[in-house]
Amino acid sequence: MTTVRILSRGAAALGLTLASLATPLAAQRTAPAPAALDRTVQPAAGRTPELRVPAWERTRISNGAEIIITQKRDLPLVAFSVNFVGGAANFESPDKLGVASMTAAMLLEGTTSMTGEQLADAMQMLGTQIGTGIGSESGTITFTALKDRFEPALALLADMLMAPSFPEDALERLRARRLVALTQAKDQPGAIAANVFSKVLYGDQHPYGSVITEETISAITRDDIVAFHRAYFRPGRAVITVTGDVQPGAARAAVERAFVRWQTGGDRPSFQYPPAPAPRPTTIYLVDKPGSAQSVFAIGHPGPARDTPDYFAITVMNHILGGLFQSRLNHNIREVKGWSYGVRSSFAHGRGPGPFQAGGGIMTAKTDSALIEFMQELRGVQGGEPFTEDEITQGKESLIQSLPRRFGSVNGIGGAVATLYVQGLPERYYQEFASRIDAVTSEDLVRVARQHIDLERLNIVIVGDRAAIESPLRATGIAPVVLLDLGGRPVPTP
Repeated sequence: MTTVRILSRGAAALGLTLASLATPLAAQRTAPAPAALDRTVQPAAGRTPELRVPAWERTRISNGAEIIITQKRDLPLVAFSVNFVGGAANFESPDKLGVASMTAAMLLEGTTSMTGEQLADAMQMLGTQIGTGIGSESGTITFTALKDRFEPALALLADMLMAPSFPEDALERLRARRLVALTQAKDQPGAIAANVFSKVLYGDQHPYGSVITEETISAITRDDIVAFHRAYFRPGRAVITVTGDVQPGAARAAVERAFVRWQTGGDRPSFQYPPAPAPRPTTIYLVDKPGSAQSVFAIGHPGPARDTPDYFAITVMNHILGGLFQSRLNHNIREVKGWSYGVRSSFAHGRGPGPFQAGGGIMTAKTDSALIEFMQELRGVQGGEPFTEDEITQGKESLIQSLPRRFGSVNGIGGAVATLYVQGLPERYYQEFASRIDAVTSEDLVRVARQHIDLERLNIVIVGDRAAIESPLRATGIAPVVLLDLGGRPVPTP
C-alpha cells in the first residue's frame, strides 16, 4: 500500500523557499570574509546637499489675509498654517501675562458647535492634529493632513478660529495646570536662570523682560480670553500657507470658502519697543539654589535686532563660538574639561533687541573655573584667539548644508516660506543665503564679536548653591557679585 502525502500550499511554498535558499547559504559559508575596516582612514564625504527652493504663489483672500501656496506633489500630503504677525510681546497687557498662550490653548477646548471631546474625536477620525500657539512675536494654527482630508480638516480649524466657545471649566483646568508648572519651575535652575536673565537684561517695563507668574495667570478671566481672541486673531495680520499636493486655484478657493465668515480687520504691529535699561558694568548676579548639583549660567546682554546688516557675520561667528557641537565653548568646557553636559551661545535676533546669551549647566565644584573659561572664549573670538581656516570653513558649511533639509517636507517648506513674510525677510533670502554666508571674512567675524559682545557690560546670571560657589566666584575678580532671589529681586545683605 502506497502512502500519498499531500502538502498544503503554505508548506509547499515553504519547501520551495528553503530549497531556493540552500544555494545562497552554502555560497555564503565559502565566501571570503570582508576586509577589515581601516579606522585610520577618514571616510570620503558624501555628496553636498543641493538646495532646491520651490516656487510659490502669493495673493490675498477677500478678507485681506495673505495666502501663499506651494506645490510639492510627490506625496498626497498637505500642510496648512495660519501664521500671525505679532505675539504676546505686542498684544498682552502687563497685568495679564500669559493670556496669549492660554487663549491659544483654549481654541482646542471646543467651539459653539462641538465640545472639546468631539473636536478631538473629529481630528482623530481625520488622522490629523491641529496645533495652536502664540509666542513672543508671532502665533500659529496649523495641521498636516492627507490630500483627501484637507478640506474637512480645514473646516475644523476654521470653526476653532472663528467660533471658539471658551468653556469656563476648561479654563480652570488649564489654569490649574499652568499654576502647577510655574510652581515646579521654581525648583528648576534652568527655568530660574532664564527668568532672572530676562529680568536683569530688560527690566519689568520691556516686553522682553516680562515673566509669567502665578499672579498673572490667576488674574486671567474668561472675558480676558474672549477679548484677546477678538483683538488678536484678525486676517489683516494673517499669513496663510498651503503646501503640498494641491492645485493653487482649488486650494485658494477652499480657503476662501472656509474663512468666508472671518471678517476683515487687524493691523500688523510696528515692533517699536521701549528702550532696554542702560547697560551696566559687568556684574555677577547670583541666585541661591541650595544643594544644587549644578550651577546654571546665563551670560549676555541685549543684542541686535533681526534686521541688523551684520546678521550673516554674527551667525557664522556665533556658530564657531557656541552654536556647533564642536564649537569653541562646548569643545573646551564639555569635551576637554568635562565640566558640563553641554554649553552653547546664541543671538535671539527678535524684531527688537533680542539677547545675546552664552551658558549652560556646570558642575558645582567647577563654577568659578568655568566662568574663567567662558570669559576666555569670549575674549578669544574678539581677537585673542584668531579664527582658523578650518573653523571658518566648518562653521560656514554647517550653516549652508543644513538649509536644504528645511525644504525636504511639506511642513518644512511651509514653515520656511511663512518665516519670510512673518519676519519681513527678502523673498530671495534662501536663494542668497549661501553666498551671503560665504562672503563673511575672518575680519568680519572679529569685528562683529567686538561690536556685539560687550565684555565690559556683561550680565552674568548664575543659579547654584551659594554656600559652595559664592566665595570662589568673588575670588576670580571677574566682577562684583550681587545676590538676587528667584524672582530676580535684590536680596538684602546684613
